[in-house]
Amino acid sequence: MEKKLFEMHLDYLKEQDNEIFDAVIAEKNRQMAGIELIASETLVSQAVLEALATVPTNKYSEGYPGKRYYGGNEFIDVIETLAIERAKKLFGAEHANVQPLSGSPANMAMYFALMEQGDTFMGMKLTEGGHLTHGHKVNFSGQLYNAVQYSVDKETEMLDYDAIKKQAQEAKPKLILSGYTAYPRAIDFKAFREICDEVGAHCVADIAHIAGLCAAGVHENPVPYFDAVTTTTHKTLRGPRGAIIMCRQEFAEKIDKAVFPGLQGGPHSNVNAAKAVAFKEAMKPEFKEWARQVVKNSRALAEALMSSGLRLVSNGTDNHLMLADVFKSKNITGKDAETALEKAGIYCNKNTIPNDTRSPWNPSGIRIGTPVLTIRGMKETHMQEVGKFIVTALDNAGDDSKLVQLKSKVAKFCSDFPFYK
Repeated sequence: MEKKLFEMHLDYLKEQDNEIFDAVIAEKNRQMAGIELIASETLVSQAVLEALATVPTNKYSEGYPGKRYYGGNEFIDVIETLAIERAKKLFGAEHANVQPLSGSPANMAMYFALMEQGDTFMGMKLTEGGHLTHGHKVNFSGQLYNAVQYSVDKETEMLDYDAIKKQAQEAKPKLILSGYTAYPRAIDFKAFREICDEVGAHCVADIAHIAGLCAAGVHENPVPYFDAVTTTTHKTLRGPRGAIIMCRQEFAEKIDKAVFPGLQGGPHSNVNAAKAVAFKEAMKPEFKEWARQVVKNSRALAEALMSSGLRLVSNGTDNHLMLADVFKSKNITGKDAETALEKAGIYCNKNTIPNDTRSPWNPSGIRIGTPVLTIRGMKETHMQEVGKFIVTALDNAGDDSKLVQLKSKVAKFCSDFPFYK
């Protein structure tokens, strides 16, 4: 959003702990010298970074503004109230809880507030694009509740709302969850609201990946008419690592009690300060323009990859991410593709694709996203070059010497798009 380079003021850290300083600077250099395609990552602003490294980290603040279990929270209340009010304004929410420490505990609190243990709920399968907390059997969500999992259509690899409706009529769930971690298409949240109303289920969403797009009006925003919506703050919201829960006023007390004292103790008030900063930034016109460009870049990169013969799940994207079927396209596994790309200075993550016959640890696909590239100032034309780098790395997955050569080209390309110094 900002044109200037962001400074990293770490002189005192360098003096006091050179080993940590060196690792931090090496990580900064890696981020700046590589093509970051991990769809769940972003680059935060100078203001967010500075808010994170502030003295509210020293304060214990169990409870909520105006009702704390410790004294001395006058200014902490100011910080948290600003974060709450900004989140409500940004998303059109009746109530917001900004204390969840991450996405999984936010989902857990939402479940605890709206269901009893053993209740039935519906969420998307992990292998189809959902998240562990959407009902996977190894996760608390699949162990404490009767999780009925829905899938995408086998032919289109997209949501089939009629099939989901039929499944809901049969399962009679207490809650239906939408919003995903690896689904490249627009979600019809209104269709989910209609399904939930018909079967009498709580209508909730986990918009961790697309929250920034929802806030910017680039994707439909479910917050105003859903019962509850969770999101992380560190993906397309471009904030610190954390989460929030937004809900209708009628569920506010249950949500707040589920977060504290139900699941957490004192909040991380320095992180809440950084969340507040990020929410303010997300209301700016520059953020909305960035979000629009994220989707433009995503579609341009998808076209570049498909024109090079790489099969994408659902044949494209409507949002910030895409799934590439490298096993079918290049006869290499997602794990091998991730490794080859990393050797070339290109970072993504291995990912299952719908109806994948391979394991999640060595799946058929990779997940690719454009938020970071867009933050660094890249446009549609640059996605052509990025697409070539990706395909070249995949085509030479077994040739380390060529991957090393490609890494130098990638670093030179990235040097034209600085962000931190």
